[in-house]
Amino acid sequence: MSLPPGFLDELRNRLSLSQVVGRKVMWDQRKSNQAKGDMWAPCPFHQEKTASFHVDDRKGYYYCFGCHQKGDAISFVRETENVGFMEAVEILAGEAGMQMPARDPKAKEKADRRTQLVEVMEMAVSHFRLMLKTGAGTAAREYLARRRLSDAAVDRWEIGFAPDAWQGLWDHLKDKGVADDLILGAGLAKPSTKGGQPYDTFRNRILFPIRDARGRAIAFGGRAMDPDESAKYLNSPETELFDKGRSLYNHGPAREAAGRGQSLVVAEGYMDVIALSEAGFGATVAPLGTAITEDQLRLLWRIAPEPIIALDGDKAGLAAAMRVIDNALPLLEAGQSLRFAIMPEGKDPDDVLKESGPAAMQALIDAAIPMVDLLWRRETEGKVFDSPERRAALDKDLRAAIARIKDPSIRSHYGQAIKDKRWDLFRSRPKGQGAQGASRVPWEPGKGRGWAPVPPVLHSTKSSLLATADDQAQEVLREAVILAILIRRPDMLEHVESRMERLDMIGPDHGALQRVLLRHAHEGAEVLERTIIERIGAVALEKLFALNHVRITPAMRHPEDDEIVEASLNEEIMKLEAARGLRREIADAAQDMDTLPDEGMTWRLGQAAEARNKAQRSQSEDKATYEVADNGTLMNRDERDALDKLLAQISPDKKKGK
Repeated sequence: MSLPPGFLDELRNRLSLSQVVGRKVMWDQRKSNQAKGDMWAPCPFHQEKTASFHVDDRKGYYYCFGCHQKGDAISFVRETENVGFMEAVEILAGEAGMQMPARDPKAKEKADRRTQLVEVMEMAVSHFRLMLKTGAGTAAREYLARRRLSDAAVDRWEIGFAPDAWQGLWDHLKDKGVADDLILGAGLAKPSTKGGQPYDTFRNRILFPIRDARGRAIAFGGRAMDPDESAKYLNSPETELFDKGRSLYNHGPAREAAGRGQSLVVAEGYMDVIALSEAGFGATVAPLGTAITEDQLRLLWRIAPEPIIALDGDKAGLAAAMRVIDNALPLLEAGQSLRFAIMPEGKDPDDVLKESGPAAMQALIDAAIPMVDLLWRRETEGKVFDSPERRAALDKDLRAAIARIKDPSIRSHYGQAIKDKRWDLFRSRPKGQGAQGASRVPWEPGKGRGWAPVPPVLHSTKSSLLATADDQAQEVLREAVILAILIRRPDMLEHVESRMERLDMIGPDHGALQRVLLRHAHEGAEVLERTIIERIGAVALEKLFALNHVRITPAMRHPEDDEIVEASLNEEIMKLEAARGLRREIADAAQDMDTLPDEGMTWRLGQAAEARNKAQRSQSEDKATYEVADNGTLMNRDERDALDKLLAQISPDKKKGK
């Protein structure tokens, strides 16, 4: 069976080799650099203890320095699964979500045609480069000189020129013996609608060859020399070689530069890419005249885990940034996101380089903001939240945006980040303004490097109003139970992973155990325990499981019973969350006494206390140390005392609802 042209290229583009290989090996975390796609592990093809098996994720190849096995994703599946070439392709296609093509007896003929089309494109590149050096290209050369492009740079980027002639390229290619269907098939000419001969696609334009990741010329981008031309930039039409939504300008060279450690920068146009690359930012690409598509995002993440979108500091640039966010949200994964470097108002990267130099551009790149910050600004820019209805509308819009994130862990972290920003926004009103006052959030294009992440509104458990020694001791025991259950049954982490990530561990070694657990639980109990011993030490595990409170927990006495384990785990986490949540609410309310309306604060504290009550296993537990609040809520005496102190500061009339 023959595969259609481009199928294997698309398959390799969609798959990460480290993901394919990662099913069979354990990566050496100390030696590997995931951000650079530089991964190391013990070789799966021969027995060894050292990590001599190297995967270059960006180039898509592996090599073992011990047994000298090498290849790509297809050869790896063939060797490890003991299957043939086509079966390996079918396995990988299934993982990549690609439909295997039906048998095509003309596949070889199509491959031959693609080769011919590439040859025609290379002939066009040479012709246009020659035209730039003729008298017809004088104005184009002057334009490039005004853009500060040297002759050497023009040659490096193979920039050319299409004279203002209807059949200049057509006649040149026909003289070379090129068939009509190949010229038309390459998108270099268009058929006449009036029955005449076909005419050139590009006329009176500066031309930038567009090459695929393998360096083959597949299309052109043309800038009009006539200021009255309706389309300032024009790309080749879609052809057998060129899919605009799945291509990037400067893809191959940028991938190589990113592999050498440069930050991957995404600019808007050809001239920005050229200017940035000439200034030393070689890992720069651009989409081709459209908003960044999902396919282009996947290509970018194949090059680097966190590309930096460098957009113009005008309304169009900001609007483009927002479109990128909408496309990216459903595709986000752990370690796979975007950052945004917004240029000063009215400027593009080329302007920044000319006026301020590479150092200023590097400063903007270094100050690129996370996507969540830009999402927040989109929903709040220039708006006034002076009523409950407007704040509710903000909440609705933010929930809708976050709901588009498919990865539950990422969605949880976005929700927490937005919650922190929202609390900071409404908490930071001027004193005396009250909850009904206006909170306007301005949008200031070009001041991206001045944006600082909003500090999270968190309160340390240890410094909380209610963090007594007894409370801390009880919480440390709850932490120990949670960690012990998950170490024995790491498969249960998937049910509580986002909640575990948010827990702030205070017990000795608990934070370190939590980090190892979150990272290695998917590898199974045996590997997890071994990793804990290697990273933290056997003593930490021994102390954990020696605790009487841990040993008598139902989940530890019946670790094989899924229902008991899951119920115990959820109960302990819920109690820990509720206890700390109430203390945070009381502490926050104490800070905001002057700005929160009395009734609102009373209601909020009551709700928090009610949540605390629901977390208790039964009212008989620790009955001697609990009392009943005015609303029927069961509270710890310390919690009741702190709440009473706050409520005492509210005027008596308002407290009674008068």
